[in-house]
Amino acid sequence: MDVVELHNRTVANFAELVTGVAADQWSAPTPCSDWDVRALVNHVVGEERWTVPLMEGRTIAEVGNTLDGDLLADDPAGAATYAAREATVAATRAIDKVHLSYGDEDPHEYLRQLAADHLIHGWDLAVAIGVPPRMDTALVDEVGTWFVGREDLYRSAGMIGEHLTGYSDPAEALLAAFGRDPHWNPALPVIDRFGIAFDQRDLAMAMSLVTSDIVFESTAAPDGGRFEGADAVRAEWARMFAETTDPHFETEETVILGDRALVRWRYSWQQPSGDRGHVRGVDVLRLRDGKIAESLAYVKG
Repeated sequence: MDVVELHNRTVANFAELVTGVAADQWSAPTPCSDWDVRALVNHVVGEERWTVPLMEGRTIAEVGNTLDGDLLADDPAGAATYAAREATVAATRAIDKVHLSYGDEDPHEYLRQLAADHLIHGWDLAVAIGVPPRMDTALVDEVGTWFVGREDLYRSAGMIGEHLTGYSDPAEALLAAFGRDPHWNPALPVIDRFGIAFDQRDLAMAMSLVTSDIVFESTAAPDGGRFEGADAVRAEWARMFAETTDPHFETEETVILGDRALVRWRYSWQQPSGDRGHVRGVDVLRLRDGKIAESLAYVKG
């Protein structure tokens, strides 16, 4: 595929996805754990805005800090559309070298870097806002073939996470090579933080992740204690944290099915004898509006 076509198709796909972001989704989590949807879009728009001066032969020093900070203002979709249009025009310019932070680069190599970033971040954005990802077979093949020889360089520079294994589908394999979990779900960050809160006995964090009408059923035999509402649940969890010595909560597996999730876990603590006791169990969760609305706990008896 012609490199300009590759670049421009990935840029257009990302811009179209941005127009589908709902007003209440800009703060939603993304597979890039440090970025919400707005930060992710701002990053990509920044790359597109940089494409114009760099493809004109300007240096980073010449551009300076003019493209730092928030580039989306009050119209993120409009900013993304404008930046994409300008970047696709810039990609057609004939130039010998592009002056990047690590040195001079062939412009076609630069455009392939940008295409890869747009394709992967396009997937990030799609799954974050709950729309079908645009992992076109031809684009995946082009980026995947190019990335084979550059994956180690990307990882050594700290630009991508650990390569995940076990995926044969080309799109999933490419995402895994970029350190993405192809089965990432927006609920995962909430559930992961919930596990961390229990491991650290951080009651404030735990309560920030549940709804005001949270229902919690403990593991007490035979049917579990039932606690309804944030105040009752907070009191029960505070009691649990206070009465347990050196606890450790470890998530063993998480399965998300729509608004339900199953979390298999191991909970251990220090006994008076000095030995560590433990139980293994499952939480059956119900999710609503990005928070946990119900947590029903079961243990191996």
